[in-house]
Amino acid sequence: MLDEIQILAKVRNGDTDAFNGIVEFYQMSIQRYLFRLTGDYALSQDLAQQTFIQAYQNLLKTTKTISFKPWLYRIATNNAWQYSRRKRLINFIHFNSNDTLPALLTPDCTIDKLAIKEALLKVPATLRSCLVLHFVEGLKYHEIGETIGISDDAVRKRITRGKQIFKRMYSGDGTGEL
Repeated sequence: MLDEIQILAKVRNGDTDAFNGIVEFYQMSIQRYLFRLTGDYALSQDLAQQTFIQAYQNLLKTTKTISFKPWLYRIATNNAWQYSRRKRLINFIHFNSNDTLPALLTPDCTIDKLAIKEALLKVPATLRSCLVLHFVEGLKYHEIGETIGISDDAVRKRITRGKQIFKRMYSGDGTGEL
């Protein structure tokens, strides 16, 4: 079991190796979260690495009472959104919808899982991050609010809206319009 408070205290006191415990504990969940936001496994690994580097670099700037998990997910979310914005700015190649399929395929992927991933990727990023943080990563509304920087009520609305769009996309309607 991770004793986050003790590990963070060690890191703040100069024990750089102590941060490895944080990375080992959160690495898979952060990568999984970023994969669900981006749909690209290699990219999710890169963004996760970037997330941990930024967390390590900025940990000394935080207060001792920080809620570490939401803070870490906020860094990951910001990295995914920043990548998405950068990609839109420099995207000179037109991709059709079939180009995303190889990025979604994983060794254990079934057709149903693929359909779920495709539907999830069609949900707008701001709604998708709330859905993934809540239903996949198990964060509560107030933790998601801390992570993204919005109110609990806004989180509830985004999750409700995201679920509606996801259901439409998954059912085959494909418009996402309500």
